[in-house]
Amino acid sequence: MSAPGHHFTDSDSLAGGLAGAVAAAISGGLAARGVASLAVSGGKTPLLFFDALSRQQLDWEKVFITLVDERWVPSGDARSNTDLVYGHLLQNAASTATFVPMVNDAATPEAGLASVTASISTLPLPFDAVILGMGDDGHTASWFPHGDHLAAALEMSGKAPLLPMRAPGAPEPRITFTAPVLLSAKNLFLHFEGANKRAVYDKAMGEGKIVDMPIRAALRRTDVQVYWCG
Repeated sequence: MSAPGHHFTDSDSLAGGLAGAVAAAISGGLAARGVASLAVSGGKTPLLFFDALSRQQLDWEKVFITLVDERWVPSGDARSNTDLVYGHLLQNAASTATFVPMVNDAATPEAGLASVTASISTLPLPFDAVILGMGDDGHTASWFPHGDHLAAALEMSGKAPLLPMRAPGAPEPRITFTAPVLLSAKNLFLHFEGANKRAVYDKAMGEGKIVDMPIRAALRRTDVQVYWCG
């Protein structure tokens, strides 16, 4: 299979290239409606990208940022993606952006769902840019194979913008945006690194059920801009 999308030789150049593309998408949103919105993925892979994007010169005070999904853990937990966004993206020029978190003090995502749904209603949608990651099992956002609400999350006619998610591949409960929200983004990016993830991507591009590798929901339904190295 030919190399997908935008290929870079190393993590630093990948981060810079993706940051430039996302900044252009944000600029387009700002020009079109005076505000812009961005949804990012967590984990370790985006950290260099966060740092690069935070230095882009934009009207950040008019930009709304959230996550595509979140682990239902408190601030201070090593697995909190909210903490990663505060520590690596809401820095430098981007420190004036408005961040809308996807977690609160409720004991479970089910208990906190209504409050988070109210919070994300402030976001200007559709998103100007969504950056997806991809797990070794083919999940993206918290659309995990065998997730308890996977079918509902992937339903393009579904009305819920957010759903809780519990799955064998997720060490903790999650909350996630659903496919109708994320896949309606004006610019949809897939960001990954390494030969292992390239193999996952190649497999996902082949035949098979979406529920077995949910990243296929994005790869088959939208014009994803693939940014990768390795």
